[in-house]
Amino acid sequence: MLVKRIYLRYWLALLACVCAFPSVLCAQDALINVYGRKHTLLNGKWNAIIDPYLQGRRTGIYKNRPLKDKTDFKEYAFEGGLRLNVPSDWNSQTPELKYYEGSVWYARRLEVDRQQAERVFLYFGAANYRCNVYLNGKKLGSHEGGFTPFQFEITDEAREGDNFLAVEVNNTRTSDAIPALSFDWWNYGGITRDVMLVYTPDRYIHDYFIQLDKFKADCIHAWIQLSEQAAGQRVKVEIPELKVSCEALTDAFGLAQVSFRAKELARWSPRNPKLYKVIVSSETDCVQEQIGFRNLYVKGTEIYLNDEPVFFKSVGLHEEIAQRQGRAFSRQDAVALLTEAKALGVNTVRLAHYPQNEYIVHLAEEMGIMLWEEIPLWQGIDFENDVTRTKAQRMYREMILRDRNRCALVFWGVANETAPSQARNAFLKSIVDLCRQMDSTRLVTAAFDLPKLNPQTGAFEMEESFVEELDVVSVNKYMGWYHHWPMPPTQVKWNIAPDKPLIFSEFGGEALYGQSGDATVTSSWSEEYQEQLYKDNLEMFSRVPNLVGVSPWILFDFRSPYRFHPTNQEGWNRKGLVSDQGYRKKAWYVMKRYYDSIR
Repeated sequence: MLVKRIYLRYWLALLACVCAFPSVLCAQDALINVYGRKHTLLNGKWNAIIDPYLQGRRTGIYKNRPLKDKTDFKEYAFEGGLRLNVPSDWNSQTPELKYYEGSVWYARRLEVDRQQAERVFLYFGAANYRCNVYLNGKKLGSHEGGFTPFQFEITDEAREGDNFLAVEVNNTRTSDAIPALSFDWWNYGGITRDVMLVYTPDRYIHDYFIQLDKFKADCIHAWIQLSEQAAGQRVKVEIPELKVSCEALTDAFGLAQVSFRAKELARWSPRNPKLYKVIVSSETDCVQEQIGFRNLYVKGTEIYLNDEPVFFKSVGLHEEIAQRQGRAFSRQDAVALLTEAKALGVNTVRLAHYPQNEYIVHLAEEMGIMLWEEIPLWQGIDFENDVTRTKAQRMYREMILRDRNRCALVFWGVANETAPSQARNAFLKSIVDLCRQMDSTRLVTAAFDLPKLNPQTGAFEMEESFVEELDVVSVNKYMGWYHHWPMPPTQVKWNIAPDKPLIFSEFGGEALYGQSGDATVTSSWSEEYQEQLYKDNLEMFSRVPNLVGVSPWILFDFRSPYRFHPTNQEGWNRKGLVSDQGYRKKAWYVMKRYYDSIR
């Protein structure tokens, strides 16, 4: 009954979101496990038109109408002009678009070859930030949010054979967006992740959630949602390696639930990232994927993974390949990023500050790397705007639907460096409630930059009532960079959420690779200063009583228009442990030794 109540609350929340925008053709929630279904990738070169004055919709270029006769003409053409790679960002593909913010139209022809009784969906892994999608001159709908998947069913709209697809993508920053008007990373625009046609049976498996019990090491709970609200449909969950095969019947909502014991189950962990082939089938559909199982819970000031306390050896990571100055989007990109993270000795990566592509998430799971995932509620969010709150709830729903079967996901982050207020607390409380309604197997956290030194106690403290809503409290504090040391690191004390687990989710400072200087002078921007800063912070951490993890900011130098020091930054945030050219700085070796010392 608990699962059913959660499910009903989820659909009521979804209905409220839809009713809030009755005149908008919204994208649909994406199918779960699209890569495990019959699909055709639409990646490659797409034709493109740059539209800074937003004239494309007015002139109807999405129709791409043919000329009627020899007196007819049109003032645009997709053919013979700009071509852009999909997936990718437009900023890294041509110098003229490096700083461009506005609209770009993408277009291509596509073949749809479906079998009888099949349904067809047009799936986008992500497009930043707003997009409108048209097929054969008809608008399918819109989507807002640069880091979550969405889709449109085109079973009735697509023609057999040739079709014309047009997509308007706009990355203009606005105050009511998520992230908001200003943020400390590059605003890459474009269709930045895979696009595909996905084919399903007429009645298909829409969603499923398969999880190990929060505390029991051999009890698996599963629920499966069919596309139609039909009772009495037989569904099955199989794990061949464990010799498990369980059946159940759907209720009137098309939902089936089953719990079963799995003897000799090997639980997933960073030391043993065991995954099992799981087959989910109905009377008309069958999907399979690799799923791992683990227990995760808080007890006192400790976090337990598979009944043992765990220390989170983490690092922050942007979805960016610094050497090509563009978005990461492929499995090869994921290998490059996560291999360097693994070399550092981490067991956790904070996917900052947005859900990253599925290649990164799946590869992390295969490599035994735990993940912290969040929507970019990063400073400057308009918490008093109900429309912004609705957007945030939808983005979290899209993120959780995509990744809640990934056992490597251990934290849902609900905010980063936000200013306290009643409006903020109500906004974030709605996000926390949604996360827990949709998924009780993860821990909820938020990163705060509010700790201040209390001169009477000599300890850093934080006045933040919202910590009571969280499982784990996280703090960003740049001691030795943005904040002077008030006393030697060996004497710094912390009294933050003493009854909860605490993670230092950001710390560090900037250094230009190869630049030597005085280790005591902040403005040297030297590797020696960054190296000493890390040593001092690690010394301080050893005296934090409820510390369960640290996550330096950040693995790689990354692009940011925030950063315009003419010789030391040049449009880059230089806090990386690795330079934009892939060279490890001295501080990298400090963290490597520290992580290797923790077992």
